[in-house]
Amino acid sequence: MNKLQAKLTELKTNNKKALVAYLVAGDPDLNSTLELMHLFVKSGVDIIEIGVPFTDPIAEGPIIQKAHDRALKLNISLDLIIDMVVEFRKTDSETPIVLMGYLNTFISYSKLLNSSDELGVDAILVVDIPGELKLTNYGITNSNIDTISLISPTTSNERIQQITQNSSGFIYYVNLRGVTGSSNLDVNEIEKNINKIRQYTDIPTLAGFGIKSPEDAKILAKSADGVIVGSSIVEMIDSAKTTKDFSEIENYLKDLHKAIN
Repeated sequence: MNKLQAKLTELKTNNKKALVAYLVAGDPDLNSTLELMHLFVKSGVDIIEIGVPFTDPIAEGPIIQKAHDRALKLNISLDLIIDMVVEFRKTDSETPIVLMGYLNTFISYSKLLNSSDELGVDAILVVDIPGELKLTNYGITNSNIDTISLISPTTSNERIQQITQNSSGFIYYVNLRGVTGSSNLDVNEIEKNINKIRQYTDIPTLAGFGIKSPEDAKILAKSADGVIVGSSIVEMIDSAKTTKDFSEIENYLKDLHKAIN
């Protein structure tokens, strides 16, 4: 059982919901990303999701796309991100870390990802591969790294069954038919679809895309095992990139944590 599985088991045992916070590595710079990761934990975040910068992040809305662009201008690469995670692990050996990115990046660095059990990464979410496939299908064979899969409102029952069989860690349920940062959550549809996923698997289902406020998070946490918040945080990071005053983010995360638990 890796850190991600242990954390989700602990939360379930204590009847708590998971708060997952997303940021793009290197936006506004890697030192700030490292600082923010520690701030996330201090503010009640259970799992950190790190966006790996990519030239064409098709699943992202404009806020996160711009963050990818800013990070790429600093030549942020996966090996530098792994170095940052290793640095984070020097003082935090418990908080699970998920990398979210695109297939070409992970294939290019498969040797690095397979090289050690001590990378500090607990799971990878590859946005642009079919959910029926696992990381091992693409040469990433590190048994300590879970495969996180996406399931959307339009995923058929047959594909849900196939996806859940090949997933580990948690299922990422996409609240919306669109890109990250969209709004207008259909709570009834979300509840129905999450219950449908649970017919096929007992691994946790976390809900992401379109969560703007603690109120959104509270409503979704009634159905999901946790919530994933990204665009709102990334927007706040951009607003604070000059002053490096991240107190607004700290308060926002504390409010989210309180709302779901």
